Amino acid sequence: MSARREPPQDTDLLSGLIEERRQASEPLAARMRPRSLDEVVGQPALLGPGGFLRAAVEEDRVPSMVLYGPPGTGKTTLATVVAGATEGVFENLSAVSATLADVRAVVARAQDRLAAGTRTVLFLDEIHRFNKAQQDALLPVVENGLVTLIGATTENPYYEINAALISRLRLMILESLGHDDLGVLIDRALSEDRGLGGRVALDPEGREALLARSGGDARAALNLLEQAAAATPDGATIGAEAVLAAAGGRPIVYDREGDAHYDTISAYIKSLRGSDPDAAIYYLAVMLAGGEDPKYIARRLVVQASEDVGNADPNALSVAVAAAQAVEFVGLPEARINLAQATAYVALAPKSNASYVAINRAQDLVEREGPRRPPLALRDSSRRNAAHLGHGEGYVYPHDAPDGVVPGSLMPEGLEGTRLFEPTDRGPEAELSARLRRARNEPEGDGPAGPRRPF
Repeated sequence: MSARREPPQDTDLLSGLIEERRQASEPLAARMRPRSLDEVVGQPALLGPGGFLRAAVEEDRVPSMVLYGPPGTGKTTLATVVAGATEGVFENLSAVSATLADVRAVVARAQDRLAAGTRTVLFLDEIHRFNKAQQDALLPVVENGLVTLIGATTENPYYEINAALISRLRLMILESLGHDDLGVLIDRALSEDRGLGGRVALDPEGREALLARSGGDARAALNLLEQAAAATPDGATIGAEAVLAAAGGRPIVYDREGDAHYDTISAYIKSLRGSDPDAAIYYLAVMLAGGEDPKYIARRLVVQASEDVGNADPNALSVAVAAAQAVEFVGLPEARINLAQATAYVALAPKSNASYVAINRAQDLVEREGPRRPPLALRDSSRRNAAHLGHGEGYVYPHDAPDGVVPGSLMPEGLEGTRLFEPTDRGPEAELSARLRRARNEPEGDGPAGPRRPF
């Protein structure tokens, strides 16, 4: 007797049910993903009137490109919208999990499609994670137009993508979203059926807290809104307390090896140089919250104390070195106070880069002309037979000279009169400037350290 056969299952019905349940469980950020270019907010330089990317999409001439920007700025969204607006087939890979075999399979499918007159758009998320061999595999298909590649990365593409590949891609830089743009997304999520559908409201304080905690990241804003809404009864209003409770200890977006590291330390250094202690201490706090090595920060402080303050306030170097020693001796969290003290001092100290400029000039001179031997009077005369070679002849002992200063230049022959060090008239360095004028026998009215002469 044959086994009883079950009636065939309605696969279309099952697939529809699975898709319906998948959509119902999707995060709010995924459900609210823009479906057309007009729904995308922000990025006016690319998408505004006359923006390159908008024009390329509307004219269906989208080039291979790399979308570079912080998390939550719309890289994946743009890639999906761009692909949907073209007549090509969209392929999606993540460099985190994709292999070289996956890339070759996409290329093979692209060749088959092209034979039928259909183009392929490959979206490669986290493209900076592809190794050299994987990136090299993309070179010929991008160059010959077999595949339109859209890569997305949060890391500087000039550091993370092969020079040969990046030269074939159009770089699109995406900026963090402003509060106005985030507000549009929040309002849309609150009201639309695919979002929260008017189930809850958001009061002004809650809105401000949500915007502040999102940090320009659209995904973070929508995820935080969804979490706050989940803890709010239907028909109620989300306030600041609910937002902050949902945010909890949201981690700081800071990568010690990536752009956040370089951008923040750059802002810190420039705030020190620009005499803004508030900004400098803020960026110090960002680095500490992101897990930056305090020893690295202390080293930068020591450098800046000489590079940007110098002899305009010699105490700045002492304060910075003391802070570096305190970091070693005390450690975090208390050492944050030592770093803040030194940061404030260096930021507010009078500024002079005279020493920094002087050593750069001297090194340029040595590299350009090679090192010249010191004058005979300055050469070592203690070795045997050195005196017979004229070493030390004519040397004037400074303590026997009037005012303890040797007249004339001690530079090598041919470089007499070369000016490398030109102190400013700021802070204690003003006294050095006056002293140098007297040593050079220059009139007082010639500027900080006499007239600038070529070197």
